[in-house]
Parts: sequence; C-alpha cells; structure tokens
Amino acid sequence: MVTHNQSFSSKFLILAASFVLVLFIKNANCAPFDEAGNEGEMEDGAAWTMVQKSGNQFVLNGQPFYVNGFNTYWLMVFAADQSTRGKVTEVFQQASAVGLSVCRTWAFNDGQWRALQKTPGVYDEDVFKALDFVVSEAKKFKIRMILSLVNNWEAYGGKSQYVKWGKAAGLNLTSDDDFFSHPTLKSYYKAHVKAVLNRVNNFTNITYKDDPTIFGWELMNEPRCESDPSGDKLHAWIEEMAVYVKTIDPKHLVQIGLEGFYGPSTPNKAQINPNSYAQQVGTDFIRNHQVLGVDFASVHIYPDSWISQEISDAHIGFTKTWMQAHIDDAENYLNMPVVFSEFGVSAKDPGYNSSFRDTLISTVYTVLLNSTKKGGAGGGSLLWQVFPEGTDYMDDGYAIVLSKALSTSNIVSLHSKRLNTYNSHCSWKCHWGCKKKHVLDNFQLHEEL
Repeated sequence: MVTHNQSFSSKFLILAASFVLVLFIKNANCAPFDEAGNEGEMEDGAAWTMVQKSGNQFVLNGQPFYVNGFNTYWLMVFAADQSTRGKVTEVFQQASAVGLSVCRTWAFNDGQWRALQKTPGVYDEDVFKALDFVVSEAKKFKIRMILSLVNNWEAYGGKSQYVKWGKAAGLNLTSDDDFFSHPTLKSYYKAHVKAVLNRVNNFTNITYKDDPTIFGWELMNEPRCESDPSGDKLHAWIEEMAVYVKTIDPKHLVQIGLEGFYGPSTPNKAQINPNSYAQQVGTDFIRNHQVLGVDFASVHIYPDSWISQEISDAHIGFTKTWMQAHIDDAENYLNMPVVFSEFGVSAKDPGYNSSFRDTLISTVYTVLLNSTKKGGAGGGSLLWQVFPEGTDYMDDGYAIVLSKALSTSNIVSLHSKRLNTYNSHCSWKCHWGCKKKHVLDNFQLHEEL
C-alpha cells in the first residue's frame, strides 16, 4: 500500500515499477488499459457485442465475463402499464449503480392477467411492446437480459396453462407433465419460442435473436417432471428444445433453467442433494447439461425451502458444499460455466434477520471468487430478487430493496468491483497467467480478492 509519507524517490521507483509491469502485462497477452484502467474500447455503439463462452468461461470482447446479476421477474407486466413502467427504469438504475450487469426475467405470461400469450400463438401486442421496452431500457444501463420462455409452476401460466389449452382443443391429457411429451403441446411451446426469438423490438428495431442485450435464453424456469423420476421424459424435451432454439438463434447462449438436483445418472452424488425427494423430480444435473445446444448450467440455492424454513447455520454449510460440487462438475464433466441463477433467503423465515441475508450473499460471492481467481467455471450469480421502492405488494419475502439495505448494497457493490477487475484486466488468452502484484491501488489483485 502506498502511504502519504513516502519519499519522492520511493514514489519514483513505484512509478517506474508500474511502467515495467504494464509492459510485462502487454507481453503476457493481457488486454490494454485506458487511463482509467478500463479495457481500451468502451462498450457503446458497435462494441456492444454478444456474450459467448469459451470452455468453462463466459467471454465478452475477448475478455472473461464473470457475472454479478439479479432477478426481477415481473418487469414485462409492470412495463405494460404506464403507471408502473417507471419502476422498470428504477430497478435497472439501482442495479446498475451497484454494478449488477445481468438481469433474469420472464418472457412469458400465458393466459393470465395481462397475458403476453392469450391463447396459443395469439399475442397481446401491447404486452409484447412492454417486453420490447424492458430489453431496450436494460441496454441504456448496460445490463444484459436472460429471458425465460415458460414456467414450470402455475404462476404466469406455466406448463399447466399449456395443458389447459390442449384440453380445450380436445386433447386427451392426464397430467401437467404431458407438456413435455405431447406433440401438440410441444408445438405450442415451439411457436412461442419462435415468436419471441424472431420478435423485432419496437424501440430499437433490432430482432431479439440478433440483440446483444440478450445474454441468453432459458428454456424453462425450474423444470420438473415428477411423473417420470427416471428423467427420460424431461431429458428428451430438453434435447429437442435446446436444438430447436439453436436452429432459430445460433448466436445466443442457452441454459435449461434447472435447480441443480442430481438424478439417476449420478447415484454417487445423491447425498449432495438437499433432501431425498430432490432425486425424484425428473431432473438430472449432469446428464441434462450434456445435451447438444446447452451452453451453460444453472443452479438455484434455497436452503430455507429445501432443508428447513427456520434460519440455521446449516444453510451456510449446505450453500458452500452445493456450490462447490456444481462448480467442480461444470469443470470436470461439462466444460461450461455454471450460473447460480437464483439464490436468497426469505424475510418470512423464522429467525430471519438482515445480517443472515448478508452472510448468505457473502458466502455465495466468496465461493464464486475462489473459482474466479483460478479462471474456473463459477460463471456468476443472480440474486433473487431486486426490487425498487414501492413494489412491496409483489414481494414473496425474498425482495431486496437496495436503497433500503445499505449493508447488502455494499456487499453487492464490492463483489461487482472485484469481478470487474478480473473482467477488465486480463484477456481470455491470458488464462489468468498474470499473477504479479500491481502496485497501483486501483489494480486489485488476483491473490487478494
């Protein structure tokens, strides 16, 4: 650390050392910096490019791209009403202020209030324009979007709504899980995928499938197929739909949307699951993510739902073990990044306090940083969930209002700064080879983060 009491000669030596180190970094194939210590070309105009993946890392403009992000699922519905549209801007503004760079939200609302898809293939144009607004507004704050295409659960329609539509059309359906296997229901889903991916944004005139603002597509939020614990039915659906998405849009990344439970293909990992029931829901983390067309893995973290609702130190221990197991699997078996795309704790839990929430968030960030330091597969995390002020009536207990949670905001902001150091100061070609300590204060170090 440079102190104010150093002599002029000491300062001169430090400046000289800095110059030599910059030359060393350039020779090590690391990216050039501008005067602010940023990548040479800022992300505006033509430099706003697609996020890609290379091995187990996300890559953006030749740099690694580790994600600090968030969920706000209701953005489209709020944008559909002029009286609440401003809340979309507010949440992006507040998220951007603490360095959050990716947002996950619903690109579906099937047959419900303010439905996007009113009946199969029939859309409310005003609601579609609301989704256009969400995507265009995200870009203004340099936030990229993960758009989920259907829900496993009944909220916002989900697979049960597709089954209702099928029954109304005269199909003989006996289970909501027929969504995954009946040809007509699969055709409904494919038509929705096609409509969203080929949508031309009214605000930007950019087709969704060509828009770098979209980080990637999620096939389904938390898919489960409990009627087939073998996992074969859901696996076949994933195989078909991942390839279908890629035939329309080969440019964007695709994730499944799984919670991360280990299934029948890896009985040796069953003990890592939070409970015995998790192995019976028709999902299979490693097998499912080996499917052609799937680019990165998703995992959720909800010890208060899966282990015990009452707050416990065991939740923290589980979180560490759960995360590390999936990072290891992403590196050893999948060769892809893994994003912990939902994690949080409910204020409604017995024993909850904001200090525990901060501990949980810090735990997730620490595990990820340990992976990042090694150029590992811990691709990032998305808080569940970030709200602006005045939206309490949408809160499921997990909402984080950043303007009212200073300690949490500081933790999130610090993590963003640390990830930005990695993302900005080493090119992917460097493979994290430049481990020399930088003497300037604003160059945070691989070893020290």
